[in-house]
Amino acid sequence: MTSPQWLLERYVEAKDLTRPHLMQDVYAPGAVLTYSIATDTIAFPSKVEGPEGITNTLVVDFATRFDRCKTFYVCDSVPPQGVSLRVPWLVLMRERAASALRIGKGYYLWEFTQPEPLRVTSMHIHIARMDSIADPQGSLLSAGQAVLPYPWLKPAALRSAFSALADATPTLAFLQDFLEPTDIDGVRAW
Repeated sequence: MTSPQWLLERYVEAKDLTRPHLMQDVYAPGAVLTYSIATDTIAFPSKVEGPEGITNTLVVDFATRFDRCKTFYVCDSVPPQGVSLRVPWLVLMRERAASALRIGKGYYLWEFTQPEPLRVTSMHIHIARMDSIADPQGSLLSAGQAVLPYPWLKPAALRSAFSALADATPTLAFLQDFLEPTDIDGVRAW
């Protein structure tokens, strides 16, 4: 029996580790992916339909632009069973062409089939912020990723780890900008 937790973990494994074959376990036939992007520093298609299109967008095409990706679900506990979930995220990855750290935050809105087999029918990705930081050696990326539990990250652990890094290392001061949650219609996302 699958669960929302299993599907979300499978998605991150497929995307972050470039394992497109795993996506067939995540999405239902006819699944739809949509985006809302509150920054002009990154672009994705506004709508993608079907598991194959979603896989190409989120895994195959994504991997040509980014590597060393870690996507964190920022919440106090693993989401419960449900037809719909809103889950905040934080991402740290490397942009290949620019040799830069990309750090971003936002939220996912997931909708699932009911009953079994549980699959994702709709996924919305909101990108609230996506910064690019020069990081030719990848040391800033490594430092930021190393201090965070993956993929489930409690907000208090995020704040503590990033505050300590930013305070200790001036080149990591930008992490302070990622301590506060994304605001979603007046509701804090994490």
